[in-house]
Amino acid sequence: MVRARHIGVMAAALLAVAGASPGAAVARSQPDGSQGASAARDAVPLPPGWRLTGGGSAPRLVWRSERPVPMGDARVEFRSAGRLLGVPRPAADGRTFRLPLGERRLTRLRGILPGSPSRGLEVWAGGRRLDAPQTPGAAPAVRPPAPLPANAVDPGKSGGYRTRTGEYALKSVRLPGLPAPVEMRAVVVAPVGATGKRPLALFLHGRHATCYKGREEVGVDWPCAAGTTPIPSHRGYLRDQRLLASQGYVTVSIAANGVNGQDFAAEDGGAQARSSLVRRHLARWAGWAEHPESAPKAVREAPRADLSKVLLVGHSRGGEGVNRAALDSLTPPPAGQDGYHGPVRWTVRGTVLIGPTVFGQNPVPDVPSVTLLPGCDGDVSDLQGEVYVDGTRAVGDGTALHSAVYVIGANHNFFNSQWTPGQAAAPAEDDFFDDSRHPDPVCGKGAATRLSADRQHRAGSTYIAAAARLFLAGDDRVRPLLDGSGKRAPSADPARVLSHAVGARRSGGFLPDGGVSVTGGTLCAAVDPSPARSCLAAGTKGASPHFARWETDRETGRQAVALRWTRAGTAARVTPVKPVSLSGSTALALRVFVPPNTRGTRLDVALTDTSGKKAKLGRVTLDGLPGSGRTASYWAREVRVPLSAAGRAGLKLGSVKSMELTSRSASGRAWLMDAWGWRPGTPAVRARALPRVDVGRATVDEGDAGTRTYRVPVRVTGRGGSGLVRVYVVDPVTGRTTDRLVTVRPGGHEADVPVEVRGNTRYGTDVSHDVLVKAVRGAVVGSYRGGLTVRDDDPAPTTTLTPAAAKVTEGQPLKWRVKLSEPVDVDMSVWLEVAPAAASELSTKDVPARWLRDETGEKPDPERPLSKVAGLSLWGDIPAGRTSVDLTVPTAADGVRESAESVRFRQLDPDTGKPRAGGLEATGTVLDAS
Repeated sequence: MVRARHIGVMAAALLAVAGASPGAAVARSQPDGSQGASAARDAVPLPPGWRLTGGGSAPRLVWRSERPVPMGDARVEFRSAGRLLGVPRPAADGRTFRLPLGERRLTRLRGILPGSPSRGLEVWAGGRRLDAPQTPGAAPAVRPPAPLPANAVDPGKSGGYRTRTGEYALKSVRLPGLPAPVEMRAVVVAPVGATGKRPLALFLHGRHATCYKGREEVGVDWPCAAGTTPIPSHRGYLRDQRLLASQGYVTVSIAANGVNGQDFAAEDGGAQARSSLVRRHLARWAGWAEHPESAPKAVREAPRADLSKVLLVGHSRGGEGVNRAALDSLTPPPAGQDGYHGPVRWTVRGTVLIGPTVFGQNPVPDVPSVTLLPGCDGDVSDLQGEVYVDGTRAVGDGTALHSAVYVIGANHNFFNSQWTPGQAAAPAEDDFFDDSRHPDPVCGKGAATRLSADRQHRAGSTYIAAAARLFLAGDDRVRPLLDGSGKRAPSADPARVLSHAVGARRSGGFLPDGGVSVTGGTLCAAVDPSPARSCLAAGTKGASPHFARWETDRETGRQAVALRWTRAGTAARVTPVKPVSLSGSTALALRVFVPPNTRGTRLDVALTDTSGKKAKLGRVTLDGLPGSGRTASYWAREVRVPLSAAGRAGLKLGSVKSMELTSRSASGRAWLMDAWGWRPGTPAVRARALPRVDVGRATVDEGDAGTRTYRVPVRVTGRGGSGLVRVYVVDPVTGRTTDRLVTVRPGGHEADVPVEVRGNTRYGTDVSHDVLVKAVRGAVVGSYRGGLTVRDDDPAPTTTLTPAAAKVTEGQPLKWRVKLSEPVDVDMSVWLEVAPAAASELSTKDVPARWLRDETGEKPDPERPLSKVAGLSLWGDIPAGRTSVDLTVPTAADGVRESAESVRFRQLDPDTGKPRAGGLEATGTVLDAS
């Protein structure tokens, strides 16, 4: 049981150090009238760019970037010590991000006290650190790998149909959680002269700026302000649509600016809203298929769509949106959560996810997918979309193919022509920001591995068409392009495109996540703060898509096998808990990665059965991907060894006990993600009826007395039997998580999390208890996070300010006392900013130079009134349980005969940063010492 308690939003020490941050210089103070000299000397400033604003009732942690942060699909996150603090809200300037500290789980920020590199404040987006200098790439130039053999069929070639393009615009719709209606606009590209019903491919763009004016101004408003125009992101896939239409498919690309302009507050990043929008369009297409006369002109002129064969293509957050749409089409969301309530009259046969986000890390296991991973993605930089492959293992039936396609040298934006400079109607940019002084050897302009916009888009079109041909047309001849068989599509040349996969005709399986023992290697954790357990060391140059971080400080059961050797002949053995059956398989397929830019890692592969019979299967050779310190290039290549040697040796493939990997290189490192029995072919997908889990959020008042127990609402719907999920509970004080495995059944409440709430009559702050859920086996998850917010329902105390030493002789400190009418359960603060005084003002020469420098970074010269020193403030913190604090301004004896001088501070409004009407005011007078 989680016990709720009202404690301070801001630790006193955190407030004490806010002084030297930009725009928030603070005269530090001590509670109950004690002197604060030692505390002020010992305080450590917040990192550059950070500050605290607001007061005890509305504190905010603010970070301001040195340059605008483009609106992208990756979510900007504040983190500390590897733990998520929260998702800040962006300001209109594109540079300022504010995190309200009274919301969600930020009831005390003990983990962000500065002074230690491991406990500092950090800003991340898509695996990329935003508040630190970019790590220069390795110095040597990197060459692309040799081209793979050509596949027998090339899906990138145009088909035999001419194409026709049109658009439709319907009445806007309202979606839950979004205050403004969302547009229902789309561009249709269809074949001309195609007979009969035709499969439908629907495209959904990602999160991009919504509106523009001229060639310079962009914004995130919705609806667009007067004088600005919506950015036509939905028109960015016309090239892909025309290729598919020439091959006989009907295509539609829908607009989602209305979601992009409003999704910043959604816990799931807008995934449910995007799903609702997709299914609203599909419902219209289903209706138009039955009643063509009711369709818009662009649809009437197209062949009738076959809604039993639908491919969903999503870019970035659009990828997560179509993944959710596929889930919602199989298992409807709970009532009240969704923006579509009609029947499902379509069948999603597959998805294509381009540089996708996966905030929930809960892919649909029984819908085939192809995930394009851009090797130079500067937005979703951690390539977290790999989870759409790795996260499906052992969850569903296993017959669906889940493919990852790694496109070396591709960035995030150029898959959409409306996000590409020189092609877009609105301002656009290359999302991989490069430092001209230290150009990245893999992704910098001019690098041999970097793709031009045209080549990248052509490669994307080719592999989207490959997915359509496999999932909708059932043409197994294109499968080798997607399943790790090591073939290439010449239409994508000169792009180097690699693939691996799970599912389809893979069986058995050596899964580190599923319970194995390892000798001669290490079973490592994908996400763990412990250096001894982590798969990649903290200082690793580059990252792994397989280890993309989630919203917890650690993840149970997400593992790999790490190998390291210093001589040839070193063996590592992987033994599953139960023997593995590889019967019917023709090869053993391993997904293994080695460090980027390495070549010629060689491993011998052998199997041993339960009778002790051992068979050497063969040798694999592995090369690392082109990589730098800014790329996620620790990505597994699929390698295969035939099982024919096992048969010749008499090994029983139905009862394999262990797998052995023996190094044949002098030294090296490798990481094994998994190994499977493999045979060619793409089976029909068997979508099981699975229970669906959705976490909700409830808000309750704390009450005045007594103890009540509430439950975080976790709804289990759907059909079928039981499933297994892992429930993570986030401690609202420390941010650390605990987890447990839970068996869930439709209609059950086994996953509910009880929270004990104690009432009182003292003013405090809201406390949020957050819960996250991830599918493990035989279940799916929709809304992956929620919780219980305990709302403080007591009135705030009144605050008064009285002089303690407001008329002093120079050299003595000025003092004022701030007092609360009663003790409270939350740290309270007051924020006053220097203002012009009526009489002669204190100047920069009338205060100690060191104090002025510590508080503002300014020097006394040239001499000027204190009211001209930008950002000079008094910020007093009253810790929970206390009632007063002294504000102090030291003065200096300058030895110059002068008249009395004065200083004035006035209270600022925490919401606007402007003087508060009728607020507190501190005035002081300093007399000459002579």
